[in-house]
Amino acid sequence: MYKIGIDVGGTNTDAVIINENLELVHGVKVPTSGDIQTGIEQALHKVMSESGITPGKISHAMLGTTQCTNAIVERKKLSKVGVIRLGYPATASVKPYTAWPEDMVGILGENFKLLHGGYEYDGQVLSEIDEDEVKAALMNWRDKIDSLAVVGVFSSLKNDQELLVEKWAREILGDKVPVSCSSQIGSVGLLERENATILNAALDKVMKLTSSGFEKALNNEGIKHAEIYLCQNDGTLMSIDYAKRFPILTIACGPTNSIRGASYLAKVKNAIVLDVGGTTSDLGVLAEGFPRESSLAVDVGGIRTNFRMPDIVSIGLGGGSIVRNNGARVTIGPDSVGYRITEEARIFGGDQLTTTDIAVRLGLADIGDKSLVEDIPLDFAKEAYEEIRRMTEEAIDKMKTSSGDVDLILVGGGAVIIPKELSGVAKVYHNSHGGVANAIGASIAQISGQYEQIYIYSKLSRAECMADAKEKAAHQAQLAGAIEETIELVEVEETPLAYHPENATRLRVKVVGKMK
Repeated sequence: MYKIGIDVGGTNTDAVIINENLELVHGVKVPTSGDIQTGIEQALHKVMSESGITPGKISHAMLGTTQCTNAIVERKKLSKVGVIRLGYPATASVKPYTAWPEDMVGILGENFKLLHGGYEYDGQVLSEIDEDEVKAALMNWRDKIDSLAVVGVFSSLKNDQELLVEKWAREILGDKVPVSCSSQIGSVGLLERENATILNAALDKVMKLTSSGFEKALNNEGIKHAEIYLCQNDGTLMSIDYAKRFPILTIACGPTNSIRGASYLAKVKNAIVLDVGGTTSDLGVLAEGFPRESSLAVDVGGIRTNFRMPDIVSIGLGGGSIVRNNGARVTIGPDSVGYRITEEARIFGGDQLTTTDIAVRLGLADIGDKSLVEDIPLDFAKEAYEEIRRMTEEAIDKMKTSSGDVDLILVGGGAVIIPKELSGVAKVYHNSHGGVANAIGASIAQISGQYEQIYIYSKLSRAECMADAKEKAAHQAQLAGAIEETIELVEVEETPLAYHPENATRLRVKVVGKMK
């Protein structure tokens, strides 16, 4: 049996097929279409027809997509959201949507209610939840909202009030209005967690369209019985149903797929990964085989959030980046010909000078017609190449946590432009299949579960807290599609809360397991 992995990038959509031994059988790359869906269908059709594998032998299909990210950035296809914050009157001074871009607030609709409820940092009740108050707000939103976000003060410590509101919402609004609870999405920090929950609720329609479109594309190819998964932004997978509940977890899954695919190709578990696309290059850190997670609040489409995100640095350097001589020095990007590189780059008969043209001129790549760039002065080409080196070294330096040299894994279709000797780099790994590393990462991924809560070690022992967190993380993994017997603990993070008198600790655990 075989697995298909598809990853949608800004420039190209890649598809690979791997066998049951996780060996790459075939990979293809097609330009990403304006509507995304067409590119997915073309990549799927091409990899199936060229590999010669019959549809009935495909057991699993995985998709890594940018559609949720694009929807937030482009402000398209987003749901009208109702927001209930449990924490009145303590949180009334800073309302929901504070510091949000005005156009985004207008699209989601400024429907929010500050209601009684919430907890203190030690788990004591901030104010009692008022059932009549909550139900009145829900009744008022009938036929006015598409999705609901429920946010409680310190719900990361106790979330029973949020779950109660979810129950009442299903009774009043029905199952067609999905409910996002902040305790299942974000971390400690009310406003950032609230923002992430609102975005998750807003992406409901986008994820439904994405998942149904992927299922339709598979069905059109005759792939009717495969298990279908979407990629999460921690380098693992989730089932279609889980993705519909937590669409925000697909944001930034592209770079994480590349990091996982890079680890597979290089057979390395600790390194910096440089994924060079057509427009940008993404750098991430591979730590024990998984992407390093960001410890900072992350900006998504101009909105500050604190849900799980990979630690990624992006620079305006890609295979299609435009090279210019402004008189004083050579500049590269940040603008790019992107997926139009086969039409506009010099080596393909176009009139735009790109970084790929420079690599071909210096004899570092054999792409297109090299005779079309022979008129580029050699000194100019070398100067441009040194600028590529400088930009790359500077970006790598930002990702390092020590002064020592690091290993670097090069992947992505534009990797040919990157020098193989770089300051601060001990060894560079480059594989001939690196151009489809992101699709490989999608196809080999496991299922993960993560749980985070504030525990008070003076009330429960550390071992009991750890066991509880692991059990709840394993439950999340099972909901996402993992086989219970294969689930194992891979990551533990403990952060003591110094101001708390009873030894409170924020505990975050992550587990992974094999897919069903």
